Amino acid sequence: LGAIEEHEELAERFRFLSEQKEDLEATINSLRDAISRINRTSRKRFLETFELVRKRFEKNFPRLFGGGKASLELTEAEDILDAGVDIMAQPPGKRLQNVNLLSGGEKTMTALALLVAVFQVRPSPFFLLDEVDAALDNASVGRFNQLIAGMAAASQFLIITRNKRTIEVADILYGVTMEQKGVSKLVSVVLN
Repeated sequence: LGAIEEHEELAERFRFLSEQKEDLEATINSLRDAISRINRTSRKRFLETFELVRKRFEKNFPRLFGGGKASLELTEAEDILDAGVDIMAQPPGKRLQNVNLLSGGEKTMTALALLVAVFQVRPSPFFLLDEVDAALDNASVGRFNQLIAGMAAASQFLIITRNKRTIEVADILYGVTMEQKGVSKLVSVVLN
């Protein structure tokens, strides 16, 4: 006797669940389309930006090293978004090699050339560098300072350093001194 009512309840539940299933399938398809569009856009933008950074890196490297050449290459991968980046560098007087085989100062200069290249492609209002000149010799510090001085017109640079040659090119110095034992004091000097 209750079969008709039970059938109506189950039919209503089936209609509800069928609508929910259709909604979920439509949402899944919509998400797949969105992910596909995002991936297409990401691939395009990545390749455009990578090419710009690669060109800037190839220009910055000889400026920082006083010669030589370097390149950025994508590693092979099924999807470009999963690819890695190989950095090949040839400082003056050396053979072309992977960046992992360079000395500490050469690695620092190569990393700076890459950072500056990214910064030149996607500039920001300020650039923070912490003790990047610690591993550099005097000639390299001079070339680094020239590069930073040239870029300082477009952005502010905050450089944490103990290197006297880098301090000499600064417009404003901030430091911490200890006039009395255990009492630190902040000091600022405008050099303009």
